Amino acid sequence: MRLNEWINIKLFQSLSSGLESKNQHSLKNQQSIKLSVITQFFPPDYAATGQLIEELVRHLGYLGIDIEVFTSQPGYAFRTQYAPAVERIGRVRIQRSRTAKLGAGRIRGKAVNGILYTLRAALHLFRARHRNNVLLVTTAPPFLPLVGYLGYLLFKIPYVCILYDLYPDIAIALGVIPKHHWLARLWQALNKKIWRNAKAIVVLSPAMKLQVAANCSQIADKISVIHSWADPDSIVPIAKQENWFAWKYNLVKKFTVLYSGNLGRCHDMDTILEAAKQLQDEPIQFVCIGGGAKRDELIEQVNQLGLSNFMFLPYQDKEVLPYSLTACDLSLVSVDECTENLVTPSKLYSALASGRPIAVICSSYSYLRQLIAEANCGGTFENGDGNGLAQFIRLLSRDRQLGERMGKAGRQYLRSHFTPKIISKQYFDVLARVILSEDVRFMSQNLTE
Repeated sequence: MRLNEWINIKLFQSLSSGLESKNQHSLKNQQSIKLSVITQFFPPDYAATGQLIEELVRHLGYLGIDIEVFTSQPGYAFRTQYAPAVERIGRVRIQRSRTAKLGAGRIRGKAVNGILYTLRAALHLFRARHRNNVLLVTTAPPFLPLVGYLGYLLFKIPYVCILYDLYPDIAIALGVIPKHHWLARLWQALNKKIWRNAKAIVVLSPAMKLQVAANCSQIADKISVIHSWADPDSIVPIAKQENWFAWKYNLVKKFTVLYSGNLGRCHDMDTILEAAKQLQDEPIQFVCIGGGAKRDELIEQVNQLGLSNFMFLPYQDKEVLPYSLTACDLSLVSVDECTENLVTPSKLYSALASGRPIAVICSSYSYLRQLIAEANCGGTFENGDGNGLAQFIRLLSRDRQLGERMGKAGRQYLRSHFTPKIISKQYFDVLARVILSEDVRFMSQNLTE
């Protein structure tokens, strides 16, 4: 018997102990979890959301769940433009649609690409509606949860939403659309309908839970905080002297400060730039790996200032990450103050796994401050405090043992809280509760008939 079938039967047995034997038999024969996942980004796309979903479904497969993933061809950050239209990895079946790449680096182009993918996802859900009994839908693209809502209205498919980012809140905070614009009001109204009908909502931080509950207080009891994660068995500390990536880019003998990931509109790069200006005459190297809306702007500012202590590299293949993430002496994580409660930096968790100290740039009220303090793995700095960040970098460059202690503490904290095994079990529990509640509802209907 498969693991998830056994667990569901045990859950059903405990819940049905007071019912008639016929109903107990009915519960035992209910289907096990058969999961459909809809998300635009999935490897070989480098997008962090896709990398995380790939690891999540793989570990849910280890727990005995059969999974179908509907995604697209690489279209955000990629070297390989095409992947198999259909492939199977263990218990996970992956189906990829065509992808539009209309100005993928611009807001309007991303929006159009996202809309086209959402339409394809809706068609896929219609065709595959009988194959699965629960749907997991992400906010990549931001309006994708609408597919889950429509699937529930038309076919009664229960769905769970993973909220990576909160829209239209982010668009409003960044000044893309006014707060009282008709589009913002429509989007917020749709969000409330989607969230109220979802069987569960997953957010990535306590701050996001507070924000979602403030937007729609009726759903507070169905929101679960499940953090992102990193695999400490895949990303392990490597001494720079033994790291080919560090040798390749001449980082071995320099104190290296690394920013790895998306340089997007929700990330504070100005504070990092200010610290680099103050340290430009010292043997300290800043390395930015990745892409995003602010990358070209930052490169232009660095060139205008004539800074020689900045290096820019593209996104790296997943196989390279264990080396690129450890080719440094300090990792940077930054969140813009205006989007503090609306996004969660997934790069934090891979930085913890790397065994390097972490400097986090965030507001004074950020949940990240408590997390870094509990882990005792680095320092936190308010947005705009480039001087404080520069002083911290100087301290670590002079006291390497302090950095080593912080790095070890951060990695241990990750092992205790944010590994794939720990996090996938939390998702499994959410999905099991959804299936259980659906069977209880079905039984209640039978009893009243």
